[in-house]
Amino acid sequence: MQLSLYDSKRQEKISFKSIADGEVGIYVCGPTVQSAPHAGHLRSALVYDVMSNWMTALGYRVTLVRNVTDIDDKILENAKQQSIDWQILAKTEEAKFSSAYAQIAIAPATIEPHATEHIEGMLRIIASLIERGHAYQATDGSANVYFATGSWSAYGELTNQKLEDMDGSDETAAGKRAPHDFALWKAAKPGEPETAAWQSPWGLGRPGWHIECSAMSTDALGENFDIHGGGLDLRFPHHENELAQSRAAGFEYANYWVHNGLVNSNGTKMSKSLGNFVSAEDLFAQDPRGLAIRYYLLTAQYRANLEYHDGIIDEAKANIERIENFLRRSIDAGVDVSAGQDSAATLTLFGDKFAEAMNDDLNVPAGLAILHESIREGNAAIDARELVAAEHAATRVASILNVLNINPLAPHWARKVEIDEVLVHKLIDDRNAARARKDFAAADAIRDELTKMGVSIEDAAEKTNWSVN
Repeated sequence: MQLSLYDSKRQEKISFKSIADGEVGIYVCGPTVQSAPHAGHLRSALVYDVMSNWMTALGYRVTLVRNVTDIDDKILENAKQQSIDWQILAKTEEAKFSSAYAQIAIAPATIEPHATEHIEGMLRIIASLIERGHAYQATDGSANVYFATGSWSAYGELTNQKLEDMDGSDETAAGKRAPHDFALWKAAKPGEPETAAWQSPWGLGRPGWHIECSAMSTDALGENFDIHGGGLDLRFPHHENELAQSRAAGFEYANYWVHNGLVNSNGTKMSKSLGNFVSAEDLFAQDPRGLAIRYYLLTAQYRANLEYHDGIIDEAKANIERIENFLRRSIDAGVDVSAGQDSAATLTLFGDKFAEAMNDDLNVPAGLAILHESIREGNAAIDARELVAAEHAATRVASILNVLNINPLAPHWARKVEIDEVLVHKLIDDRNAARARKDFAAADAIRDELTKMGVSIEDAAEKTNWSVN
């Protein structure tokens, strides 16, 4: 079966063929570590984690490169606002991303380059662009260097736009020749930290955003690689500019461009100003385990926008509970589900329907539907004591769960809850005292606090019993 992917540049679904047989190189635009991660960051990283898992199941050796933008105007500004060193801010926020990725079992990238580690590569590309006539030092004599968009006739090819139809910046005072030209190198500004500037042939400064990815991707994967991925919001101007400067520098660059959809909150695009912003911290408050969050993030096809609404994590938890109940019921019935533990061993374990869904542009929602259909078949077979059929269904279920990494019985999803028993008993005593004085609002608030700790309580005649969820 042939894998097909939707190529954003060609705007059609096409069969995937890697440059080197049996190997795939994927570059994904990772986070700019200016602040803590939100739901959209987790979703984007997860899309390419699943892509890597499925390609591995298909027999490819995958090199996944996910960069970290650790120098940027916003990082400098946020550090200034917080009165801390920008490098400390970048490292602190990067750690939050790494922790959040790990909490929903996103595997570490094969290579994770940092922009500050690739300055030399950026300088080489910029020098080449100037030599080829596609870039110039600012006309005001500053260290700013710009890409000359008018010199590259294919500019706009990724988003199917013509230069004359694009809205251009009016920032011509910085020495640009044309409004659409974009920065490759930014001159150091007075008052900025000395550590945020590097020497270059054009003067002291730092790289522009777009050139960072051209350098990091080609340093890691070469001048021609298989797939470039990232969020839909990066198509323009970031990826458009990245493609133009890379091709103008003489690189073949990416053969396929893949973009994942965004996350909406209650029907509206997430925005801090609208107050509907869902941070990773907000999600983990609802599901410290992380498994239901991963499941929820898989429920829309990767190119579609994903909706978030109140209660949706509880819905995902209910689905996980159904999955776990089936697996435990299978084991109790004597069904061996271990054959599905190594899901990359053979495609036949998944069943044709699931493989077809995943090969059709990674249609994970269709795959989840097949998963739940297989669970229903397995439960029916167990009810009928048809253990051979039950084992076939359970093996297929386990294989699907493992390639999507949502198997609730996998060791890394084990519930790890540390409970302060002294505090639990104190809260229960406080709640019982509140109930005795008929302060039911306080009693309910204490119950809610226990629930957040992962503790369930049940009132008996003589005492209140408690257990860990």
